[in-house]
Amino acid sequence: MSHSSRRQFLQHTALGAGLLATSPLWASDAGDWSQTSFRPLPIPELISGEAQADGFHYYLRARHGETEFYPGQPTATMGLNGSYLGPTLQVRQHEQVHIHVQNDLSEATTLHWHGMDLPAEEDGGPYQIIQPGNAWTARYTVKNPAATCWYHSHMMHQTGRQVYHGLAGLLIVDDEHHRSLPLPRDYGVDDIPLILQDRLFDDQGQLSYPDRMDDHMVGMRGDVMVVNGVISPTFIATTGRVRLRLLNAANARAFTLAFSDGRHFDLIATDLSLIEKPLTLETLMLSPGERAEIVVDTLSTQPFTLVNLPVPSTYQAHFGLLSDLMRELDTQAFDVLTIIPPAAAVPAAPALPAQLNDIDWLPEQDASYHRLIAMQMGEGQGNGGKRGGGPGARRERGGWGGGKHRINGRMMDMNFIEASIVAGTTEIWEITNDSPMMHPFHIHKVHFQILDRNGEPPGEDERGYKDTVRVPPFGRVRVIARFSGESNPHIPFMFHCHILEHEDNGMMGQFVIV
Repeated sequence: MSHSSRRQFLQHTALGAGLLATSPLWASDAGDWSQTSFRPLPIPELISGEAQADGFHYYLRARHGETEFYPGQPTATMGLNGSYLGPTLQVRQHEQVHIHVQNDLSEATTLHWHGMDLPAEEDGGPYQIIQPGNAWTARYTVKNPAATCWYHSHMMHQTGRQVYHGLAGLLIVDDEHHRSLPLPRDYGVDDIPLILQDRLFDDQGQLSYPDRMDDHMVGMRGDVMVVNGVISPTFIATTGRVRLRLLNAANARAFTLAFSDGRHFDLIATDLSLIEKPLTLETLMLSPGERAEIVVDTLSTQPFTLVNLPVPSTYQAHFGLLSDLMRELDTQAFDVLTIIPPAAAVPAAPALPAQLNDIDWLPEQDASYHRLIAMQMGEGQGNGGKRGGGPGARRERGGWGGGKHRINGRMMDMNFIEASIVAGTTEIWEITNDSPMMHPFHIHKVHFQILDRNGEPPGEDERGYKDTVRVPPFGRVRVIARFSGESNPHIPFMFHCHILEHEDNGMMGQFVIV
């Protein structure tokens, strides 16, 4: 799709969409469900590891492949143990794991274990490169409590493109406490993984990942919704309620999720932990990299749909491309997943536990250091720390000029360490956003708690352990974290914007634990 036709399409959907999308490109094609005309939701293979004397072993193979997103039209993709995406890895707290990764691609890659608390040398970031034809093994003891994490490429300057073509998958952590709770946990039956992505296809049905300024500015956004590698899927429920493990694996798009018939659902987990009590919601926002687990009643007389709601733009109109792009961001409505209720009577599900978890809240007075992190966005809007060439006035909130994506005024430099943090200490990070768009901020290894956003406490849907947080335009967020674990002054961890094109183009920094 050309830039002009893509722009026209986005304008059309933004103006014409109600609760459900009116454009056939976005809408589900399930049609009359009684005629079974739909694409079934694929469930990624669950791999629980091979038990050996030294722990559990997992085997992943990164490779090129072809995937039919459209029937009869093969699309060149990348995958792990398959043509697109990878299997779901299930690990258990306190157990030793060995994840063996073979690179059969024609290019170098890495695999980062997003959300996992592990040593720096096992993190799978830009320092653990796997060259073509080579293998790498991550070995670590699982410290995490029960959570939905994930894994994905973290290749320097290539993360966005490699993830866009399929190098990602889920990583589920289980623990004894989680197994004691009456929660849906039959994987693929009432415990359903949903990997949410938006993609752009060209006229030949190939994934389009253009190297354009506007994609650098706001991140790569597509006009087709893909769930678990399938366009417009349908899930046929066989139980009275299901648990949906939601992962926003999009490169840049934030999703605001709801159900087409307005039904409520219960949030039970954020990025890295069960929350303390089930939280009844009607909508839920997830930015790139964030996860959530929800439980929804599937009993109904008609199919219903998980949908993405449009977010009306409040950005003030200015002259230029940046203004146009800011006013389009996440303003599209579209279907995500059609759910068909059980065909026969099913037994009533037990009530959700009134108490899911006891969270150890970190007191602010425990913090030994208050660290400032400023995210600065350039690429045509002049806010890259007031840097960049080009004529014209600099404006605080838009305008002309160049600049690049930066953190604390510096583009990512593998020779520069932003912070050396003493193992076992607690810090407060104050993250500011000097740009007109939201940035999801991710810290490797640590599990943090959100203290406040623009001086206000976080919403109840963010009160748990997290690794990614939304930082609003021209806003600030404070998080608190304990930097526990092994020290390694030689191999850094990353922190960065999880809009992958921003990360690839400079909005990333490094810290070491000493």
